[in-house]
Amino acid sequence: MLRPIAVLALLALWSSSFQQGCQDLKKSVTHLSYYPTRDMRKTIAVKPQSSTWGAPDSLSVPTIGRDPYVDDIAPYDVASVKLVAPAATEASVAHGDSLFHTICWTCHGKTMAGDGPVSAKFIPPPDLLGESTRGRTDGFMYMYMRHGGAVMPSYGNILSSRDAWSLVHYIRHMQKVSPR
Repeated sequence: MLRPIAVLALLALWSSSFQQGCQDLKKSVTHLSYYPTRDMRKTIAVKPQSSTWGAPDSLSVPTIGRDPYVDDIAPYDVASVKLVAPAATEASVAHGDSLFHTICWTCHGKTMAGDGPVSAKFIPPPDLLGESTRGRTDGFMYMYMRHGGAVMPSYGNILSSRDAWSLVHYIRHMQKVSPR
C-alpha cells in the first residue's frame, strides 16, 4: 500500500519540476534584450580600448618593432650571428641547384655573376661568387632570401626554410668549386 503512494508522490514532484524546468528554459532563452532580432547592429560588442591587456607571454616572439638591445645593428647582421645553417648534404646541394635554376637565375644569371635577363632592366644583383658575397654569413644570406633586401624582393612566400638553406648550401658549394 505504501508503494503506490510513494510512486504518486514522486510522479507529482517530477511533473512540477519538469514544468518548472521548461519555464526556466524559456526564460533563459527569451530574457535577452535582443532576442527577437539577432543581427549585427544590436549585438553587444566589447571595446578593446576600454579594457587593459596583460603583458605578453614570456615565450612570445615579437613580429614587429625593433629589439631595444640592438637598435644600432641591422636585423640581417643580428640574424647572421643567431642563425646557423644545418649541415650541408649532397641532397641539399642538389635541391639548391634545382631551385637556383628555377627561381634565381633570371636575376643572378646562370653563372651567378649577376647578369641574368632581368638585371639588364634593373639594378644588377651582386655576383654570388664574388668576394662581397663570400664574406657574408649563411644566416645573412638566408635572411636576405626569405625577407628581401634593398633591391631583392622577399621570397619568404615561395621558399620554405628548407629551400632557403638548400640555396645557401648550393651557393657555398659553387663558391668552393668556382675559380673566381
